[in-house]
Amino acid sequence: MKILVTGATGFIGMHVVQELLASTHTIIATGRRTDFQMDGVSRDKLSYIPCDLNETRPDYCSFFGFPDSVIHLSWEGLPHYRERYHFERNLPANYNFLKSLVEGGVSNVTCVGTCLEYGMRNGPLSEDMQPWPSTAYALAKDCLRRFLDQLREQRRFSFKWVRLFYTYGAGQNKSSLLEQLETAIKNEATQFDMSKGDQLRDYLPVEKVAQNVVKIALQSRVEDAINCCRGAPISIRQLAENYLTARGVQMKLNLGVFPYPDYEPMAFWGDTRKLNLAISSATEKL
Repeated sequence: MKILVTGATGFIGMHVVQELLASTHTIIATGRRTDFQMDGVSRDKLSYIPCDLNETRPDYCSFFGFPDSVIHLSWEGLPHYRERYHFERNLPANYNFLKSLVEGGVSNVTCVGTCLEYGMRNGPLSEDMQPWPSTAYALAKDCLRRFLDQLREQRRFSFKWVRLFYTYGAGQNKSSLLEQLETAIKNEATQFDMSKGDQLRDYLPVEKVAQNVVKIALQSRVEDAINCCRGAPISIRQLAENYLTARGVQMKLNLGVFPYPDYEPMAFWGDTRKLNLAISSATEKL
């Protein structure tokens, strides 16, 4: 099978490509960068085609060599969750791109969404809850899912919508908590300013997220929205303390310096029942 991976040069995309390289499939990677390459990988196994999704093409399927499946990770402008360009520019560009692929013959579509689609809800979040997005980013993602669901009424294809919770690891956005903490460690800081840290979140390492995304994409039993999460919450403070312990660093956490984000609820985590079913159903063939 030939699999197209968008956003392949990004934080999660790089790990998804690495995960796919262990399979028998042929991978076509794409992103806006023009200098992407992986040493020691045969071009028969992995090819890279740079592309900006804002530059509309009449037939994306032929442009990418007629892939069978797409894992769509690309999305611009994060972590600026409130900006209007998410639904004014990203939403139509992403929908038209995926619609072109489906109309060209792609039969398996896997996209990443966000836990922010659930809105300001506390507690465990399951896929049968009605989305209630409260930011421009989450609204655009939820609308894209709905648009693609409507497209399935005209053109049947396997559709998985992977709602990512919190991902951490090397290469993540520099504004994220652990990246800022790592910078403080490298600068030999003796203290670190943060919020009170009482928020409860659901975290997974990026390597596990990539494994889940690939397994979800390579199965057809479980479709529609699927949470990608651990299923158990941890406080932001505990996360920071665990990170310092793992790095063997003693550093004072200055709690309460920053306010809590106003676009997230205080305590939420994902229900993993659909995820577990999808992973147990994953195979190398659709």
